This record gives sequence, C-alpha cells and structure tokens, in this order.
Amino acid sequence: MTADCIHIPISEYSEFSKRIHEKAKETRIPLGGSIEITSRCNLNCLHCYINSPIDNAKKEERGELTTEEIFKILDSIAEEGCLWLLLTGGEPLLRKDFFEIYNYAKKKGFLITLFTNGTLIDEKTADYLADWRPFAVEISVYGRTKETYEKMTAVKGSYEKFLNGLERIHKRNISLKLKAVVTSVNISELDEIKRWATEELNLPFRFDPLINMTLNGNVRPKKVRISAEDVVKLDVNDKERMAEWKKFCDKFLGTPNNDSLFLCGAGINSFHIDSYGNLTPCILVRSESYSLRSGNFKDGYYNWMPKVLSKKRTKKSKCISCNLVAMCGQCPGWAELECGDMEKPVEYLCKIAHLRAEKFFQEWEKNK
Repeated sequence: MTADCIHIPISEYSEFSKRIHEKAKETRIPLGGSIEITSRCNLNCLHCYINSPIDNAKKEERGELTTEEIFKILDSIAEEGCLWLLLTGGEPLLRKDFFEIYNYAKKKGFLITLFTNGTLIDEKTADYLADWRPFAVEISVYGRTKETYEKMTAVKGSYEKFLNGLERIHKRNISLKLKAVVTSVNISELDEIKRWATEELNLPFRFDPLINMTLNGNVRPKKVRISAEDVVKLDVNDKERMAEWKKFCDKFLGTPNNDSLFLCGAGINSFHIDSYGNLTPCILVRSESYSLRSGNFKDGYYNWMPKVLSKKRTKKSKCISCNLVAMCGQCPGWAELECGDMEKPVEYLCKIAHLRAEKFFQEWEKNK
C-alpha cells in the first residue's frame, strides 16, 4: 500500500529555495552559513587569501576550534534555523576529525556543501561521502595541465592527486561542481578547463577572475591578477555570464546609492565563522568579529551583527555618487585588505566597473 501525497504540489528545488529565502528576509533567519573548519592547507596556491601553512595551527596565539567547540556551534546555528551549511578552509579534509564533524552536521539535518581542492580524497573518503551524501562537493581546478596546475599550487605531485580525487567523487555520482580562479598563470587554459568540465565530465562549472589580498596583508595574490581589461573580456565572451549581467543590471542599475558601508547582502540571512570561532558577516570582513568562544551565536547574529551592518561611511568617497554600483565589486572587506581602510575605493575594482559599463552597453546595443 502506498500513501502518495498527490495533494502537495511538486516544485523544483530552485523554487523552494527562492520561497524560503524570501520568507526568511523578514525575520533575518540565518538560512545559510559557512564554517572555516581550518585555515591550514596542504597546497600553497599563489592566489590564496588564507594560505596558512599546514603545520601552522599550533603557532597561532589561539588554536583552531576543537571538535567539541564545532559541535556546540553546529547546535546553535541549527537552533536558529540554518539549513545550508558550507564546510570550507583552508583544506577541510586536513582535519583528523573531519568525519566526526561532517557526520554530526549531517545528523543535524544541514544541506552540506564541501569546498575542497580534491587532493586528499582517497577511497575511504569517497566511500564515506557516497554513504553520507553532501548537498554538493565543489572542487577547484587550478589548471588543465600538470605544469600550470603545479605552478599555481607550488606542490609537486598535486595535479595527479587532484585528478584522482575528482574521479573518485565523480564515479560515485556524488553531486559535484567544478570551479576555477582565473589568474595570469592559468588564463590561457580557461577555455580548455571549461570544455573539459562541461563537455567531457558533464559537470557544472564556474570561474572567478577577481583576486583579493591575503588576510595578513600579503600582496602575493596581486602578482597573479589578470588585468581589468581581461576581466571584462571574460564577461563579454561568455553568453551565460552576459545574460546574468543583463538581468542583474536591469534590476539594480541606477538604484540610488547611499552612505551605508555594507551595500551587499552579507549578514542578512547568512554568516561566516572562521577556524578560531569568530563570527563575521562574510569571509573577507575579519576586523569586525564576534567571538563564539566567549559569546553565543544567537547574541552575535541578532544583536552584534546588525550593528556592524548598519555602519555608515564617515569619509567622503566617489563611491557614494557613482551610478555604477551594480556593476562594481567594491567591498569593505576587500578594501581593508588592499588599502587598510574599509571606506577606501579599490581602484582595480573601480576600473573594472567602468570598463564593464562601456563594453556591456556596446554589446547590448548590438543585440537589440
């Protein structure tokens, strides 16, 4: 005998997600969040904003969150309504207690996405993830050739480990997405990376050409940034990307600017927690933080964070009068890392915004 609930309309996941996010905006429920369970990584990528050495945790003034501390945080965010959870790093699989943390989160009912470089995915890990399936695994692709990949990661033998890890996840039909950070080192291989991901592997793929400084102010990532011109060229040459930009600009371009410091959606229905238990609005804003070791998530999210998000600009800025804010990636966190001042415009991002305006409108006029 079956009990099919045919009276309940079936909707796509995207529609479910849209509806629940719209409802949650009214009450600031923290629907989605990310936890950086370690800042350590087994690679040493040229572009990385964390780049903490694999053995660095004990050298920090405070060690990384313990297993029990993470369990406590998972309890508290679940209690406040968090549904989508990103486990990231560093490289999350470096933690010896990764399976314990993952299993605890799964039993809490989170829809878990795992960010990984894939190099540590052995048969045991792949089998485990096949038994306890995540919402998605996202693996970064740093190059399509061994030479380029290992120039990016600065670790010999990492390309083969990446390919093996990816294959282990893919052949078990675990939900998998690929992504690439575009740098001056790998930009020549981007088209081939995309073709390989989407045509050979039949997997979703996205890329990001914007690279910020490290959290400790190291300028190394800046050395592998592509030019503002190349960033916009990547936009214009990608039909899907241009369609998304058109949709976004139709909705937001010309929106009156204001003197709010935070113009993005960070912290509205989301949060980030670093590997030392600090709650922040997003992964880049680190100077504004609330310690979950001395406080609790409910107080931090509902009382402390709104005070941060309501901050106003205190200095004159060309950003306030700019009508291209919808095309611009200006961000307080990025500005602080690059300029030492949350309110100072990042000239690289400013140049990209103005080039986008010029090139996008030319393209849209041609396609009328």
